[in-house]
Amino acid sequence: MINEIAEKIISGERLTPSDDTKFLLETPLEKLQAGAQKIQKHFRGNHVDLCTIINGKSGRCSENCKYCAQSARHKTGIDEYDFLPTEKILSVALANEAAGVNRFSIVTSGRALDKKNFERAIETYKILRSELKSLELCASHGILSLEQLKRLKNAGVKRYHHNLETSRRFFSEICTSHTYDERIRTIKFAQEVGLEVCSGGIIGMGETWQDRIDLAFELADLKIKSIPINILTAIKGTALENMPRLSSEEILRTVAIFRYINPEADVRFAAGRKFLADNGASALLHGASAAITGNMLTTSNNNIQADLKLLKELALTNKPL
Repeated sequence: MINEIAEKIISGERLTPSDDTKFLLETPLEKLQAGAQKIQKHFRGNHVDLCTIINGKSGRCSENCKYCAQSARHKTGIDEYDFLPTEKILSVALANEAAGVNRFSIVTSGRALDKKNFERAIETYKILRSELKSLELCASHGILSLEQLKRLKNAGVKRYHHNLETSRRFFSEICTSHTYDERIRTIKFAQEVGLEVCSGGIIGMGETWQDRIDLAFELADLKIKSIPINILTAIKGTALENMPRLSSEEILRTVAIFRYINPEADVRFAAGRKFLADNGASALLHGASAAITGNMLTTSNNNIQADLKLLKELALTNKPL
């Protein structure tokens, strides 16, 4: 049955929220992954998109997201600083370009950048665009207006990152300082001005399997091109510091599920690859066609050279086909 479903997806059919999706949870993982691999090979080939991020402004965030080390509501001891100098960001971006990654994003804490920091961001993106040769620019600055997103695009940004984090049902269990609809509105604004959108979520926050499936369908409905899947890192001092770690099987099944529901998107393995014994190799072969490499915002991931070596070992590449 899995082979038939994979073939139907390849031929153009799509799973919908009204379909019976029990097979996603009941099929043995190895068989589910085999179908996910077939879908991935058809739509994404052997290409793995690698991106890096820099924490452009850290801490003192006004929002109350329970997972986040940067929320002012939590006491996590992280570094706190205002928007980084352009020279520092450019130096990191140039190093990442030289290392061979595909994309680079400035990520800032907070509901949105204030006027001063937004203007600094715009100027920084303009300089990055003029200095970088091949590295594509992404941005992640919270809930922005249509005009602000238009200015980001004009400054050289190609893709805007704005996670939904979880399902609509579960979102209020994780954050109450802004709404799910505010996030969706920002995504639609970004698409309206011509930006690609990167949006996904975090698993392991106490959500159900149905919440994960609902999130996958929400992202499919929004036609998201890049879907990061983060595995919760339970950081001491946050409201979720005592959440148990997900099993490898649960992580790998989630990655495969997102591939079935979003066959043409880059399912991007983000934070949490270190929780898998193979550093995410199985996920990259069975559903994940992209990854965040280098350091995360407040946690660590694989470094760039280790990831390029891993791709070579798996007969995958981040070079365009």
